[in-house]
Amino acid sequence: MELKPIFQRVIGLDIHQAQVTACAIIGNPDGTVEVERRQFGGFKKDRRALADWCATWQPDAVVMESTGIYWKSPYAALEQVGIRAQVVNARHVKQVPGRKTDVGDAEWLAMLARAGLLRGSFVPPAPLRELRLIARQRQKLVGMLASEKNRLHKVLTDGGIRLGVVVSDIHGQSARAMIKALIQGATPQEVLSLASHRLKASREEILDALQGDLSACHRFVLDEVMHHIEALEAQIARFDTRLLDGLAPQQHALALLQTLPGVDTIGAALLLVEIGDDMKAFGSADRLASWAGLCPGNNESAGKRKSGRTRKGNPYVRRVLCECAHAASRTQCALRTKFQNLVVRRGHKRSIIALAHKMLRIIHFMLSRGTYYRDAATDYEALSVQRNAARWIKKLIKFGFLPDPA
Repeated sequence: MELKPIFQRVIGLDIHQAQVTACAIIGNPDGTVEVERRQFGGFKKDRRALADWCATWQPDAVVMESTGIYWKSPYAALEQVGIRAQVVNARHVKQVPGRKTDVGDAEWLAMLARAGLLRGSFVPPAPLRELRLIARQRQKLVGMLASEKNRLHKVLTDGGIRLGVVVSDIHGQSARAMIKALIQGATPQEVLSLASHRLKASREEILDALQGDLSACHRFVLDEVMHHIEALEAQIARFDTRLLDGLAPQQHALALLQTLPGVDTIGAALLLVEIGDDMKAFGSADRLASWAGLCPGNNESAGKRKSGRTRKGNPYVRRVLCECAHAASRTQCALRTKFQNLVVRRGHKRSIIALAHKMLRIIHFMLSRGTYYRDAATDYEALSVQRNAARWIKKLIKFGFLPDPA
């Protein structure tokens, strides 16, 4: 079968860490086809030469595989010369077996692009791509912080301190003050004076939990871990400030997302830097869910439906939405009702994925229409009356629409 050309001037790029192989297929007015192949290095001067070489051809389309992170620098270089390349999924451009070379990969990409068989993946604008660095590093720091907090709890338990039994959060204000006092060598009776009166456990229970055998090595490790925890918390706070400052142009979209149950300010910011605020780039909620890897997979043969396991997508969007889904499942809204209906039949994890899928579709419609979230299980009119009835009655009495009871 011959591939019918749709574009006349296309360039395919096979990108690696230290080498970029390019293939240009140019259709001439007389019907002949000209093919030129070039190889470039991976340094800045080579990327600039690649961009200039591509610009001389005035291509209709430039395509490249999303190979790790190596595509990002050539993409930015092409963007600087006015070329918006297409980053395509490697699953869609599998090479013919037995013809696997770098030159062959670039030529195959160009042939598929010339026939219009490739669709570019979503690549956000340059400002959001830069904010992705901040958002993704923040997620790494949050993971490190959780690990260090677990380590602190383990060292306390190793030293015989059972503070986690009587305190719901050993990293709360009261519990942290008690831990710091233990590190400084204070006695359990002295540490007990730092316990908040809001703790549900009795003083005797807290005192029993503080009885332990912390050695000098325990205190040394606890002190170092505590300093690391506080440093990570300060670092995450700086990342939050920088991220929200960078999203100042998207304040409206940021406010819209926060009306969805389970989504806070940072959660909305993390979602925006990954999916952007222009849903036209995806076209539909189905494509957005497929790109994020949250929709059920299609696997049917001989009329039998097999595993509908979700495929790999954007792991950062998936992670944030699963966290938001956990939070939404504990609120009083329609999302909680959906989760409770699913969890009986599908189990907890699958229900969370299904709820995250529904939330992503809702986010698509919210950003497309520019409207905030309205919950189907909430009577907003009754809620407004409940909040404002007393004030309204006072005004009606004041202006004579109702008799004064006095």
